[in-house]
Amino acid sequence: MTTDNYIIRSMSRSEVDLAIAYAAAEGWNPGKYDAECFYQVDKNGFLLGELNDEPVGCISAMAYDQHYGFIGFYIVRPQFRGRGFGLKLWQAAMAYLGADRNIGLDGLIVQQENYQKSGFQIAYNHIRYETLGGGVVPPGVVELSTLPFAELAAYDRQLFPAERSLFLQNWIQQPESSALGVLTDGHLVGYGVIRASHTGFRIGPLFANDEQIAETLFQALLAKCPDAPVFLDIPDANPNANALVQRHKMQLVFEAARMYTKTIPSFPINRVFGVTSMELG
Repeated sequence: MTTDNYIIRSMSRSEVDLAIAYAAAEGWNPGKYDAECFYQVDKNGFLLGELNDEPVGCISAMAYDQHYGFIGFYIVRPQFRGRGFGLKLWQAAMAYLGADRNIGLDGLIVQQENYQKSGFQIAYNHIRYETLGGGVVPPGVVELSTLPFAELAAYDRQLFPAERSLFLQNWIQQPESSALGVLTDGHLVGYGVIRASHTGFRIGPLFANDEQIAETLFQALLAKCPDAPVFLDIPDANPNANALVQRHKMQLVFEAARMYTKTIPSFPINRVFGVTSMELG
């Protein structure tokens, strides 16, 4: 049971580092610089549960706009589990995002039944794969920093349920990362980002108009991290993403279900070869 000394409040920027640390302890391998990028999406959306002023757990509830939100970082520290603290965090996050938004999350297998009880339905699975970085950058790849940011934001908006320019500005400029694109006739037809994580590097997103563009970007991103573990989270609803990881003989790490409270957002999943983040969508 919870007690009167348990409170839930918004996190400060420095406290978001706690959420990253909890995620790392769970083996989720967050990015080393994710906290700053994530906090800028919604500065009120990271919630902390405290018992007698001691942090016991957290959850993120990112309100991208009035129509779309995303839940992540749902973690209670092991010694405080089974006492109702997590449920109260969950209720606070859902209340913050409200009933009118379509809410997404990536649910681990052990929690999917609980999410379904809260109105979430499975859309498809995200599967994490691992390989080793290396190789050379193929021709035709450009640094995203050389392109007008408005073009990147417009391309990204086709493949994400909400506008997220502020997030993207931070995401493509974080330390120990590379953000690359491919142009056809002067227009962006795919882009990808690879960033340092607690173990190795993570690719996300990997968006491309077709499989060959995705392959080119994937090779270029791997080449930025020679001899380091590299992780990619693919939607299994895209058969060409499945073909990419099989072609590179990548090893399965774990999977989660992308779930939504309302309709599945209508973006072309066949152009999503790697999700941006299981924590923020």
